[in-house]
Amino acid sequence: MDIKRKPLLIVEDDLALQKQMRWAFDSSETLVANDSATAIAQIRRYEPPVITLDLGLPPHPDDSTTGFALLQEILSIAPYSKVIVLTGQNDHKNALKAIQLGAHDFHAKPFEPELLGFTIERAFRLHELQEENRRLQTTLTPAPLAGFLTQDAAMLRVCRTAEKVAPSGATVLLLGESGTGKELIARALHELSPRKKERFVAINCAAIPENLLESELFGYEKGAFTGAARQTPGKLELGNKGTLFLDEIGDLPLALQAKLLRFLQERVIERLGGREEIPIDVRIVCATHRNIKEMISRGQFREDLYFRIAEIVLDIPPLRSRPGDATLLAHAIVRRAAADQQRGSIALLPEAIDAIESYNWPGNVRELENCLKRAVIMAEGSVIQAIDLGLQVETNDSFLNLKQVREEAERQAITRVLARTNGNLSKAAELLGISRPTLYELLDRFGLRQ
Repeated sequence: MDIKRKPLLIVEDDLALQKQMRWAFDSSETLVANDSATAIAQIRRYEPPVITLDLGLPPHPDDSTTGFALLQEILSIAPYSKVIVLTGQNDHKNALKAIQLGAHDFHAKPFEPELLGFTIERAFRLHELQEENRRLQTTLTPAPLAGFLTQDAAMLRVCRTAEKVAPSGATVLLLGESGTGKELIARALHELSPRKKERFVAINCAAIPENLLESELFGYEKGAFTGAARQTPGKLELGNKGTLFLDEIGDLPLALQAKLLRFLQERVIERLGGREEIPIDVRIVCATHRNIKEMISRGQFREDLYFRIAEIVLDIPPLRSRPGDATLLAHAIVRRAAADQQRGSIALLPEAIDAIESYNWPGNVRELENCLKRAVIMAEGSVIQAIDLGLQVETNDSFLNLKQVREEAERQAITRVLARTNGNLSKAAELLGISRPTLYELLDRFGLRQ
């Protein structure tokens, strides 16, 4: 095969039509297959970027059963290949079904060589762009915060601040609703710090009963209480030289708040039942979804402890206030979940993206991830429809003046288009119907330039 020309696989059992297509598309290295077995063999050998598929194949050339079965097999073994299905002139039902199963496009028979050729060239170009994108993703070494996908200006500021703070060793307090990714940022702080080779220890202060939490944090000596059969180090001691992440610090009982404050001041601990002071060198990162300042005013949280743990405060915005991020994250989550479930390539239909963008996401990224993992499992074929998400979209009836409405609409449109085009500014400007200089001006105005 001439490797300089792009391979195009033609799956067609009509020899006359097969010959016509080979002649019409001779700019590509055309491969042919008369049946499913030959088609699969050609795909495994040559991995063609683009495939044209006639649904009427032997042993059942009069219906589409064999064609649809072959389409699903192709997408499972070659998920990145673009399949163009050839259907009858009025066969809209099968054309739509093919698209739902994951076909790239469809074309009616008898075909016009110029129109089908345009569709094929467009499929080659899309495959080439996606291959380049995958190549860049595998060759570039991501920073720890690269896993925190975002195009939101406020969230980008949080990430940049985390990158600056990480090497300093300062105690950090992460604020934000449940599911916004506080632990992910805590781990990034550890990975970007000089302590990255030591342990990252996490404890959820809300998940452990109060009578056990002290021993979990500070450890205990043998015989300190009934059942203490041996000396056991606590989380603080286990995190020595590394990082201790105290999640839901707002749920820490007042008695333990006093003991944690003493540790932060003295940097020594005593195990329960022990008298020896043990020096501990650990970086503390805390997180909570509670309003700590309100808790201080109600006497539920010590103000002196707050000042100790809040040397640096990072307030993580909820997903609903980050336009475009839900879509950006959704694509990445679906790809990962499809790979985990061995489902091949699965795509979100536009109607599903609209539902994702319209939903409020009270559970933030955690809810989005659970929703899409479930959708990948439940989806029929290689696409996710809006119904697979099971979302009840709420309407937003907030009232703003006309200038605010216009600016908010422009900002959201730009962030959503950037998410859909994966940051491609030329494509984003084209979809928005504006020039690139105008797009640059808008990006600067809304603080979206990266």
